[in-house]
Amino acid sequence: MTITGKVYLVGAGTGDIAYLTVKAYNLLAVTEVLIYDALVDEQLLQCVTPDCLKLDVGKRGGKPSTPQTEINKLLVQHCQAGKQVVRLKSGDPFIFGRCTSEIEALKVAGCEFEVVPGISSALAAPLFAGIPLTDPVMSRCFAVFTAHEPDALDWEALSRLETLVILMGGQHLPEILHQLLRRGRSHLTPIAIIHWAGTPNQQIWTGQLNNILEKTAGLFLSPAVIVIGEVVGLRNYLQSEKIYSEDSTTAIIPSLAIMSNNLPLAGKTILVTRSVGQSNEFSDRLKAVGATVIEMPTLEIRPPSSWSDLDHAIASLSDFDWLILTSTNAIEYFFARLTAQGRDSRALANVKIAVVGEKTAQSLKQQGLQPDFIPPNFVADSLVENFPENLFGKKILFPRVESGGREILVKELAAKGAEVIEVAAYQSCCPSNIPESAKLALQNHQVDIVTFASSKTVQFFCQIIDTAFAHNSDAIQSSLAENYLQNVCIASIGPQTSKTCHSLFGRVDVEAEEYTLDGLTQVLIKKYEV
Repeated sequence: MTITGKVYLVGAGTGDIAYLTVKAYNLLAVTEVLIYDALVDEQLLQCVTPDCLKLDVGKRGGKPSTPQTEINKLLVQHCQAGKQVVRLKSGDPFIFGRCTSEIEALKVAGCEFEVVPGISSALAAPLFAGIPLTDPVMSRCFAVFTAHEPDALDWEALSRLETLVILMGGQHLPEILHQLLRRGRSHLTPIAIIHWAGTPNQQIWTGQLNNILEKTAGLFLSPAVIVIGEVVGLRNYLQSEKIYSEDSTTAIIPSLAIMSNNLPLAGKTILVTRSVGQSNEFSDRLKAVGATVIEMPTLEIRPPSSWSDLDHAIASLSDFDWLILTSTNAIEYFFARLTAQGRDSRALANVKIAVVGEKTAQSLKQQGLQPDFIPPNFVADSLVENFPENLFGKKILFPRVESGGREILVKELAAKGAEVIEVAAYQSCCPSNIPESAKLALQNHQVDIVTFASSKTVQFFCQIIDTAFAHNSDAIQSSLAENYLQNVCIASIGPQTSKTCHSLFGRVDVEAEEYTLDGLTQVLIKKYEV
């Protein structure tokens, strides 16, 4: 049998997509099967195509996990089916990545494979914390090891090394301290515990071997990287003062803070609510001006429950005078269905097209078409007010969201004498869960700003939060305002979104002057720029 598939064992790095290698990013963009671990960041899963098969085989201590033999079988099975497979592992695949058995299984089955390196948390976590692992005086060497099985380690030898970097040691911290102290390590030796390194949820506790247990009592420390040695004391000299809280024992440090202190949104953690699979363009804009971004998908865009109405409208396009498109989703699904019916843009030769918003216009241009009309304000209400011709007697096709959209546009067009044919082109649904990074950031009050680009993102945000934190649905507004959005800036893209924010949260702190993502970015810069 000829095997055409290939398996890539890829290091996901520390979590933030900014620290993913270019090769890993390019592989994710074309992979057909993604088999990933528990600590892989949610935003990396959005790099794959919508039709990619995603399989979570993560291993977390104390929780059910996929047996290694089953993971091996999955790799072989999909490779032999001719698929391009990415086995995505946090950090670097060859540093405590359990690659040996997977490679052995692939070799026995005759499967082609390649290993792609990643940045290990053993190296990156100390850097994010401002701790150098080597120093001409304090540390001429360092050792990296896992404390998953502390009884198997040579503590006599380890205790003599200047700097220790310990992975998977959070649950065994008392035993680690006991072993080092009983072998002569000074009780005043500095220690740092770096929790969720390189993510917006990063926390750091520092102390000495004799008091770190007291400082972390009652805290859940996994996942964590532990650094022990005199170099821990250098972090106060090597980090910007702006990054630290007044209590230097605990600091929450955005992963990009070291590089972006002079940018207008430096030090701000922004929760971006958006559609599942949507472009990272908005997040990239915010990161470019210094923000730490946590993405929280609040919309899932899917095909409508039935294509029949849209198919019927496409079959009779010549009967329409105008086609109105108010979103990139409407354009994407309308033209995809046009193609599925064996037609192309020539079917619109005698139909004029109106779009709402510059982004929608750009999406139309990608289809090789120029809009005949764009209202001056990027809202649907402006379309009727500024329509370029008399609407009386005009027949208008309006592909739109299946349910939950605003009715005012249709009513106003009809009031002007137009015949409006509404057809479902797509539906927007609420995701069933919240990314762990977003949940932790809200729980720990690490979010400074939350952005909303539509009314539905506000509504679904409330639903997701209410489900995730098990609040009574009658108390959504008070629970959000009091528990999770207190002292958080609520940023809205425009008037209708602001109206929904006022309804559910009782306030809006920032509204874009231009109702676009660029406008939302600019108003945040304006608010926080010194």
